[in-house]
Amino acid sequence: MKFLDRAKIFLKAGDGGDGCLSFRHEKYLEYGGPDGGDGGNGGDIYFEGSDRLNTLIDYRYQQHFKAKRGENGRGANCYGAAGEDLILSVPVGTEILDESGELVLADIVQTGQKVLIAKGGRGGKGNTRFKTSTNQAPRRADKGTPGESLWVWLQLKLIANVGLVGLPNAGKSTFLSVTTRAKPKISDYPFTTLIPQLGVAKIHDKDFIIADIPGLIEGAHKGKGLGDKFLAHIERCQVLIHLIDISQPDLVSTYEQIRNEMTLYCKELSDKPEVIVFNKTDLVDDSVIEETKRVFESKYDKKMFFVSMIAKDKQISRVVESVAQILR
Repeated sequence: MKFLDRAKIFLKAGDGGDGCLSFRHEKYLEYGGPDGGDGGNGGDIYFEGSDRLNTLIDYRYQQHFKAKRGENGRGANCYGAAGEDLILSVPVGTEILDESGELVLADIVQTGQKVLIAKGGRGGKGNTRFKTSTNQAPRRADKGTPGESLWVWLQLKLIANVGLVGLPNAGKSTFLSVTTRAKPKISDYPFTTLIPQLGVAKIHDKDFIIADIPGLIEGAHKGKGLGDKFLAHIERCQVLIHLIDISQPDLVSTYEQIRNEMTLYCKELSDKPEVIVFNKTDLVDDSVIEETKRVFESKYDKKMFFVSMIAKDKQISRVVESVAQILR
């Protein structure tokens, strides 16, 4: 299934049914009173979280959604039936925003969570409602009111405990495949991962979800490269694992580049607990590892690990254990 994490759709709640203007017509009853019933209320539109969905792809092909209209009232004081509500299923982690994309109307974070977004119109009153002691034959019946209509943005933010960040080809997909049962596409060229991938890591009696976020580049917070839409997926993560290819030059600059993109996108991202993992240690000498450790320890107060994903060394399990301790 293709991945789609953002979609714009139009919602139209049901209009209310009209009230009925009617009088009793019975044999031997010369002056029958009013008997017009009320119209039914229009259907509402709800969004509901579903654990059976993991993408918004369904909303690419259908973008207009309309709830049922309320039925009109009828004579003999018959009320119109209410319009059926429309319930739209979305993946857990979906935000519903207004047309500008700035105001969050709802945040679906649990399976079964149900949120009202568009309210149906009220049914109009039949002429029976307007009968008084001085007006025994009212000729007034109200129209139903229109249901709410609006454009909304749906934005999916994956719910994961841990987010993998780093430049393209830093080894994030390999880390995910080694620590979980996920099977992401892995290759030796940049931007192998084009969509976020999830995997479940298990350490002792604790399970947690890891999200492999496509590689970030300079300018990502503005949408450059794979864009800022993937930065949104790590907003919910409790811990970040920052992977760095230790064989690259100027590792401090490499690290700061990603940190800067996260800060420019959302200041809270840079405040999350972070573990730094230097990958591809099989490509460098021990002296490079020692110098990198010395430089980073002098500049940053972060937990650091030096691993080789290819060799699948024991340090990888220590990374997972360290993250599990932070999550407790």
